[in-house]
Amino acid sequence: MSEQSRNITYTQHQVPLAERWRQNGHSSGILWFTGLSGSGKTTLALNLERRLFERGWHVCVLDGDNVRHGLSSDLGFSQRDREENIRRVGEVAKLFAQTGFLVITAFISPYQHDRQRVRDIAGDMFHEVFIDASLETCERRDPKGLYVKARQGLIPDFTGISAPYEAPLQPELHVSTQEMGVADCLTQLEAYTQTAFTHEGILA
Repeated sequence: MSEQSRNITYTQHQVPLAERWRQNGHSSGILWFTGLSGSGKTTLALNLERRLFERGWHVCVLDGDNVRHGLSSDLGFSQRDREENIRRVGEVAKLFAQTGFLVITAFISPYQHDRQRVRDIAGDMFHEVFIDASLETCERRDPKGLYVKARQGLIPDFTGISAPYEAPLQPELHVSTQEMGVADCLTQLEAYTQTAFTHEGILA
């Protein structure tokens, strides 16, 4: 703990989390989408958010590009900056989850130890979701033209090309966008979400 932190007291909410869950009709947590650029993380996150919102869920998406326009606008893409970006997002996601939201994140988050740090921060609220597509598939899609630039040496430290991606070893959910279309992936995600966040033991 730094000297600046020694006089800070953690504020306890007056609305218990269990009461928020009962009122919402679902529990809260973090669906942490990880995968290569172009694997489909943001597409699936936004579509899942829409479907759950239309069913009355308290849900929000934290997207990598959007976060880097604000919260992490001071960070680059070195390993150290990537680590700090993921730490910040993990803390923000936990804050949202503690107020009853289901938080869906869409971040490459390429390093195992960074994702483990978020799991350590959020505890049982953290659900790792591997949005899986091969590098070849993602390069073929290349929706933002980033792989072309990375191959040309215009983007340093680009995951999958000049920087590593460490795939999850035991994710809570494995979604293969290489083998399934968007609709089938969403069906799989909805089924998992329903099971993980609405069972009677949580809402009792």
